[in-house]
Amino acid sequence: MATARTDAVLTAAVEVARAAAEEIAEPGTVGDHLGAVVEDDRVVTHSFACTATAYPGWRWSVTLARPPRARKATVNEVHLLPGEGALLSPEWVPYAERLAPGDVGPGDQTPYVEDDPRLEAGFEATGEEDVDQVALWELGLGRERVLSAEGRDAAATRWIAERGPESELARKAPKPCSTCGFFVPMSGALRSVFGVCANEWSPADGSVVALSFGCGAHSEVDVERAPAERVEPPVLDDDNDVIYVER
Repeated sequence: MATARTDAVLTAAVEVARAAAEEIAEPGTVGDHLGAVVEDDRVVTHSFACTATAYPGWRWSVTLARPPRARKATVNEVHLLPGEGALLSPEWVPYAERLAPGDVGPGDQTPYVEDDPRLEAGFEATGEEDVDQVALWELGLGRERVLSAEGRDAAATRWIAERGPESELARKAPKPCSTCGFFVPMSGALRSVFGVCANEWSPADGSVVALSFGCGAHSEVDVERAPAERVEPPVLDDDNDVIYVER
């Protein structure tokens, strides 16, 4: 690929470029000339430091051009561009992707996601017996989509992190949820790993828990009971109206 030739007219037109930048910049914010870059034949871009307090690290970029055989530079475009280390706004994130778990409140509504990988058509066969039974049952009964394998894996990953064997509560539990009478197994493919806690005294009441999770409210454990302290009956001194209690 041929290299663009240096253009002496445009390269020397520093003040023309500066004047173009000063026309749109706040007064006094066009700083030192930082250099010129040959973009193409008869096209050169000059850069100037931006001294505005709100734009540290930014620079004014002014592109000049000239027709063939012309001896005068023409302003093509002027921009304020970020340089190395410039302060930039965060990358734009679509509204649907900004939501975090727990953000949806009363009256809020999330947008419909047509190609959500966590879901699949309710009538699709999956190869898993429990899931296929759910899919067949759903056909024509109102739910057009059900959890896909990817959706189940994502949910399982979240649940095992929150209510799995590695949590502090589970590590200090006397027994796992799999042996607790308040453990309600889930249906379908997740049944072999998860269930729901139905103990109102448990911190996980109403939440999905792993079979290997546990807490101190297990139905089959008890606390060590201290023996009752024996207290002797009081002795009344009739002469002094004093009550003595023997221990």
